[in-house]
Amino acid sequence: MKNIGISERIDLPVDRIPTRWYNVIPDLPRLPEEYVDSSTGKPVTREFMDRLLTPAMAAQERSTERWISIPEPVRDAYQLWRPTPLIRALALERELDTPAQIYFKYEGTSPSGSHKLNSALAQAYYAKRDGHTRLVTDTGAGQWGSALALACKLMGLDLLVYMIRASYHQKPYRRHLIETYGAEVRPSPSTTTDFGQRLLAADPDHPGSEATAVSEAIESVYADPGSRLAVGAFSNHCLLHHTVIGLELREQLAIIGRTPDYLVASVGCGSNLGGFANPFLEDKLNGADITILAAEPEACATLTHGEYRLDFADAQGKAPAAYTYTLGHDFVPPPIHAGGLRYHGCAPLVGLLRHEGLLDARAFPQTEVFAAAKTFAQLHGYLPAPESAHAIRAVIDIANDCKRTGRDATIVFNYSGHGLLDLGAYGRFNAGLLQDVETEDFSTPVQA
Repeated sequence: MKNIGISERIDLPVDRIPTRWYNVIPDLPRLPEEYVDSSTGKPVTREFMDRLLTPAMAAQERSTERWISIPEPVRDAYQLWRPTPLIRALALERELDTPAQIYFKYEGTSPSGSHKLNSALAQAYYAKRDGHTRLVTDTGAGQWGSALALACKLMGLDLLVYMIRASYHQKPYRRHLIETYGAEVRPSPSTTTDFGQRLLAADPDHPGSEATAVSEAIESVYADPGSRLAVGAFSNHCLLHHTVIGLELREQLAIIGRTPDYLVASVGCGSNLGGFANPFLEDKLNGADITILAAEPEACATLTHGEYRLDFADAQGKAPAAYTYTLGHDFVPPPIHAGGLRYHGCAPLVGLLRHEGLLDARAFPQTEVFAAAKTFAQLHGYLPAPESAHAIRAVIDIANDCKRTGRDATIVFNYSGHGLLDLGAYGRFNAGLLQDVETEDFSTPVQA
């Protein structure tokens, strides 16, 4: 049988791991609005941020420096899996009969299985350097929690993770991985915080959300002077750390002489899209015809159905308020299997890109997403996380558009993580048990 090829890899040597993170803020059309302290109604102070975050992260959050050096211990740790490959999806191209070329940046090679380790290692390093003993965080599907658990173990820190209750039960293997790396995991809402107890008293079956988990994490941070909050998606500094993805991608595309026409990534809050696409934003602003597309779940379509306004990052309103696209901090998304995308608002930088017309968005129901993921797995062997599968679903639409127009476009998507710990969801889909959960009224909180 003639070998017609399934995929082609474009790899970089270890010495091509970026030495600096790229900060997109200096290149934006305008500066993001200031964060607001909910207790005063005024811009947050440095003291406020230093109590919530490590000093280094508070400084990076406000930085307007275009390039920030990656500490050598962090860059050394990146060698566990970076640089990640860029892979051409030849089999998917043939299946769709499209003239477009489809590539994916494969972030599933990290030890924890997703892109999240890029920022987890940085945040754990700075926390240890600055003398803190414990980090506290939230996690949706568990990808961030597992990445931070590994990073904290490598850097010698304790970690407390509030995992949204729906994912805590839907995705036990991610929880087990977090615990295996040495962190403590609690379902959110939990019985160990005042806020969690109030939510459970009102609704014993509350499915939780990223917003409830953030509120509980913040309460725990304020209860312990040695603890600081680690942020897995919302913050400017988190998106900054993930720019190693896009910086590597630029070099890999240059090797094959291609420039991107479409950059596609899933969005719950925006960490993988920001890290993947932000290094190309200056090109777009200088006239390059690049479409940056966010793929999100129909059940929690923040960029598609939300509005750009000031809102809190957590359900209780204790976190700083920020201008971004939001469905409201009291919105509780249905318990879909893409738990990492169940967040009421997106990262302020991603919201600003959308508000300025630099970012497009499309929303998809979860059965269509799983069907696309299954097709991709059968063609290429890679089983995507449900979050990553949203990007694949969007790519299929773009490739079909290129087929209709005959356009030889370069489509690149971020394969943000593998789905080998999501087999329970795939089992339900294969058995015909997975259903679409759509929210018709995004102005009203949903109790699933």
